[in-house]
Amino acid sequence: MNEKVIIERPKPALRTFLFFSLPKFGTSIMMGFADMALATLYILAYQISPFLVGFALSMGKLMIAFSQFFLGWISDAKYTRWGRRKPYLIILTPVLSFSFVLLLLPTLFLPLENQTAIFTWLLIFYQIFNFAYGITTVSGAWMAEQFRVEDRPKAAQFEQTFSFAGTAVMAVFSMVILTSFIDQIKENPTWIPPNFSYTVVIFGLIVLILYYFAAIFIPTEPHFPITSTMVDYLKVVLKNKNFLLVTLMIGIASLAWTQIGSLILLFTEVVLKLEATTYIAAAAIFIIGILVFLFLWRSLIRRFGKKKSLLYDLLAAVIFLPLTLLSLIPAISAVIFGILFLLGMAGIMSGWFIFQSIMIPDISEDDEKTTGELKAGTYRGFPSIPLNIFQAIGLMIMGSILELPEITVKSSTFSLGYVLWGPICSLILLVAFFYAKKFIQLDFEWEKK
Repeated sequence: MNEKVIIERPKPALRTFLFFSLPKFGTSIMMGFADMALATLYILAYQISPFLVGFALSMGKLMIAFSQFFLGWISDAKYTRWGRRKPYLIILTPVLSFSFVLLLLPTLFLPLENQTAIFTWLLIFYQIFNFAYGITTVSGAWMAEQFRVEDRPKAAQFEQTFSFAGTAVMAVFSMVILTSFIDQIKENPTWIPPNFSYTVVIFGLIVLILYYFAAIFIPTEPHFPITSTMVDYLKVVLKNKNFLLVTLMIGIASLAWTQIGSLILLFTEVVLKLEATTYIAAAAIFIIGILVFLFLWRSLIRRFGKKKSLLYDLLAAVIFLPLTLLSLIPAISAVIFGILFLLGMAGIMSGWFIFQSIMIPDISEDDEKTTGELKAGTYRGFPSIPLNIFQAIGLMIMGSILELPEITVKSSTFSLGYVLWGPICSLILLVAFFYAKKFIQLDFEWEKK
């Protein structure tokens, strides 16, 4: 393509919003579990050391770094009769679903007491799972291709509504079924409760069905010719200073966000020791909070713009996260604190994820205005390299923090790291706040036309 080519995006139909967003429900269950509950499962139920679990999870992030960039680029470069994106969804979604089921059910094949084998299982299948998870970059490229810039906040709200609905389902599953499974497997290591195994299989099938719906019902992208090679793409991308600055900001912030996602459930389970009925109430509040905050963040973006709204979100997280220290005070009610804590987390996390959905597609279109080529997959995939390296480092930090000396509060004994992660992540996000304030651009002149 050349500079004179203009890619016209028609007004998307409601079904395009719907089928673009629906797969997020399934992948958010999966990745929400991988980020929030997998560490809990392998540390508390399968008794693998926190450091080894952190290492295995960090290696998975490096695999995502490769797969998201590679699949983003190749889906840009190769056009088929089914379009650029759909073939990869059709081929890799079954791999994603099957590896997820195996990842959660190692004791179907291995004895629980063989911890070396269990750790190796985690290491291998987490890499397969994360490679296949690269299809989210392929489908995510549709944000720039299917939607006009004025439609993207709405598309992001749709996407994040389904995303957090999936996260909420995962949260209920983790808080109610997983926590009881942890107790049951300690009593009888050879028995897997049917409610756990059947639910895991259902989650795998949901992802498969929803991605196939997207592949069938979302319009195929127009066949615009692309003559650039991967090297040409990288040269253009690496010359985009603002894109690199935004990518670095996302990476810095992800040092904290990846720990936050993995430690929320561990914090409520190990430190607060909430009961099943409390978990159900907390999950309900979490779901309502997500829906309300998604609407609020979208309204803030319309009123103040993307950059200022992002800064508000980072600042709110900086202020809120050190409140984990309050759990050291014996007089504080664990139930009230736990519910308020999860509500606050819903607020700050919903903001961060809605911004992640729209920042890179807007920068991709800004590049398109100059070069005449839409490199949505490359722009979506390239940040995965530094982003997942930062996430891998964050998970290694998490594993190290959880190996800190133990303390006793009330009748609970746990590593000091289960409390210190809040202020540590707050400091990281404070760095991201000042960096974002000074260096990045998220609002463009052409958006006003």
